[in-house]
Amino acid sequence: MMEMVLPVANATAAALARVSAVFNAPLARAVVFGIHIDGHLVVEGLLIAAILFQLSRKSYKPPKKPLTEREVDELCDDWQPEPLCPPIKEGARIDTPTLESAAGPHTTVDGKEVVNFASANYLGLIGNEKIIDSCVGSVEKYGVGSCGPRGFYGTIDVHLDCESKIANFLGTQDSILYSYGISTIFSVIPAFCKKGDIIVADEGVHWAVQNGLQLSRSTVVYFKHNDMASLASILEKLTHGNKHTEKIRRYIVVEAIYQNSGQIAPLDEIVRLKEKYRFRVILEESHSFGVLGKSGRGLAEHYGVPVEKIDIITAGMGNALATDGGFCTGSVRVVDHQRLSSSGYVFSASLPPYLASAAMSAVNHLEENPSVLANLRSNIALLHKELSDIPGLEIASNILSPIVFLKLKTPTGSAVADLELLEIIAEKVLMEDSVFIAATKRSSLDKCRLPVGIRLFVSAGHTESDIFKVSASLKRVAASVVY
Repeated sequence: MMEMVLPVANATAAALARVSAVFNAPLARAVVFGIHIDGHLVVEGLLIAAILFQLSRKSYKPPKKPLTEREVDELCDDWQPEPLCPPIKEGARIDTPTLESAAGPHTTVDGKEVVNFASANYLGLIGNEKIIDSCVGSVEKYGVGSCGPRGFYGTIDVHLDCESKIANFLGTQDSILYSYGISTIFSVIPAFCKKGDIIVADEGVHWAVQNGLQLSRSTVVYFKHNDMASLASILEKLTHGNKHTEKIRRYIVVEAIYQNSGQIAPLDEIVRLKEKYRFRVILEESHSFGVLGKSGRGLAEHYGVPVEKIDIITAGMGNALATDGGFCTGSVRVVDHQRLSSSGYVFSASLPPYLASAAMSAVNHLEENPSVLANLRSNIALLHKELSDIPGLEIASNILSPIVFLKLKTPTGSAVADLELLEIIAEKVLMEDSVFIAATKRSSLDKCRLPVGIRLFVSAGHTESDIFKVSASLKRVAASVVY
């Protein structure tokens, strides 16, 4: 055994001796340009040269061979395209009731007569004879559609009359009409707010406002819902000692009455903060126009704030005026800017003339019959009183808001589970007591994080018996579902 090991050991020792001799040779310690070069540097240099050589070589590519028809067919059979939209999750499908008559205080749903608290008809003007007559006369004169955007032969005299009527009613310099109520705010915001601007917005704004904020590409900072201390803190942080902020445009975006809570924005405090920190205010009044104030002129009248202190006011006309479309009102400069810069105005066919006629007739009705506001507020107060002790639910909305918002007293901890409970309540109330109400469904695009609830839209056209009926039904059903 030792005879076999000794030759191997001797050969290894000899090899090591030869390697040592190479590194100890004169070349290994040569002097080049006055620099001593050790043997390991030579080896490292050779390795680097080899690596660079390998990296600089062109990669080998096998010759391309065209696919046969059979291979192409097999690949096509195996290919599965991506779906155009994600699959609908379990429970996400919405089976909506179908209205079969006008959405007045009483309507027909799936063949059944019901009391309607699911439609925003604040002044009870749906079905008003004067408004219908004005629409009929407008259709006979102008036809149904305008057949073009406002800037391309779609402007009709009734549009200009309606814009003047709204401006005169609100005490502003000018107004501009939009064809669709919800598109008004998300066209107006990007028309004024651009990339690099700062927007401070309430975290409870509804989806149309959120969409406008996103389209603007501005820097958006949210403050706590209807919390003026939070708003003041954010404005202070953004402006204190920041010279860059002083040179860019800055906006505060709020709703007068929040669709997602029924709360009313404290405009007097917002205007004070706006003037202190030099911001502009964009006010969304879709649920306060024709409702708040002594004569229905909105949040500014309600708080006694001069309307010119609000830079931009927008509103949809479908909630109080029983028509469709929207408007933006303010200074002449604000309005004229939108006629060339607001996508919803420039690229949409103009508001059908009969809807503009309906809006003017509704404003006339409000001016001639201010008692309709007293009826609305009386109904809201009565509903608040009747629902004050509802089991498992509580009123979250302001006493003057026509949106009576009910939320769970004890949430489950999951918005999905909360919404399921509320939808069960709404379904039972409809099926068992013929009262039409709606839970606050939100799409996956809606980023609002306020609690879900049940929204009751109160109308001046509701009777006391309607209020008593919805209250009794909700109390009975909520007691059986929540507890």
